[in-house]
Parts: sequence; structure tokens; C-alpha cells
Amino acid sequence: MAKEMEVVKGLDLRKYMGRWYEIASFPSWFQPRNGVDTRATYTLNDDGTVHVLNETWSDGKRGFIEGSAYKADPKSDEAKLKVKFYVPPFLPIIPVVGDYWVLCIDDDYQYALIGQPSRNYLWILCRQSHMDEEIYSMLVEKAKEVGYETSKLHKTPQSDTPPTADESPRDTKGIWWIKSLFGK
Repeated sequence: MAKEMEVVKGLDLRKYMGRWYEIASFPSWFQPRNGVDTRATYTLNDDGTVHVLNETWSDGKRGFIEGSAYKADPKSDEAKLKVKFYVPPFLPIIPVVGDYWVLCIDDDYQYALIGQPSRNYLWILCRQSHMDEEIYSMLVEKAKEVGYETSKLHKTPQSDTPPTADESPRDTKGIWWIKSLFGK
């Protein structure tokens, strides 16, 4: 029997801001199967919400989606956030809201385990594009303890020198997003 899922308490949002590289995740319909160098960049807005920029490279092109995150319960000290994106990214009209729970983070905010209550989504994030195998194994074990089927984790290929948005052609038609709907 899995332990009850607990989240980080007292998350310092200011320290959490910045770039995070996706080291591994559960495959999902909203990310391309062949995505590489996937990352998220978080920026704190004046109103306390967070601007979210998710980027991935697929077939040499940069795909991205922007959204926002906010505390699910502003009065709680639990790291339970909601994220909202508008889809499709090339014509953002439909709001999609999901849970973003910080299950584990180190004291220096260098790595994090992100999940949500259904246990259908899981991310291992790191400030660097590569993670020490010992830390990775520890985060996988933590996920397993709270009921995640960790055999579904897929390691995300990351370059030693991550690309910049400026030097990559953009997927302006949202082809990666459309392909992801069909499991490609």
C-alpha cells in the first residue's frame, strides 16, 4: 500500500523561479514523444501568480506553450499549485487547468519531484540539464513510495549545451502539439 501523498510545505516561490530541466517524466498526450531538451521557465508576476514557459525541441524545431500557475489554496502553506494553459498553442482559446504538486525539493532548490493526486503525471526536474544518478534514484524511490508506477518514467534526452530559443526554428503551426494528440 502506498503512503499518502504529501507535498512540500512552505515552498519559497521566489527561490523556485527560474529554469528547470525535465530529467524524466511520464509520457503525456500534451508533450511530443520525440521531444528533447525539454524545460520549464517560471517567472513570478507582481500579483503572486507565476508565468510558465514550457519548451521542447522536436525534429529540430522549438515548440512551446505559455501559461500561468497559482496556489490552489492561497491560505495553505502546502505546495499545491494549479497550472493553466490555453490550447491549442497556435490558437489559444481553450483553458486547460491541472494540478502541480511539489512532492519533494532539496534545500538548495536544485532538484524537484512534481506530481498530482491522480498519479497520472510525474516529472523529475533539475536546475542543470543532467542529474546525478544517485539523486535520480532517490526521487524515483520517493515517487514509488507514494504510489507512482515508476516503470512508466521516460528519461528526457538533454544536450550538454542546451539550445537557446533564439537559435532554433520555431514550430509556428503547433505541429508537435497536433502530433502529440495522436501519440506521436
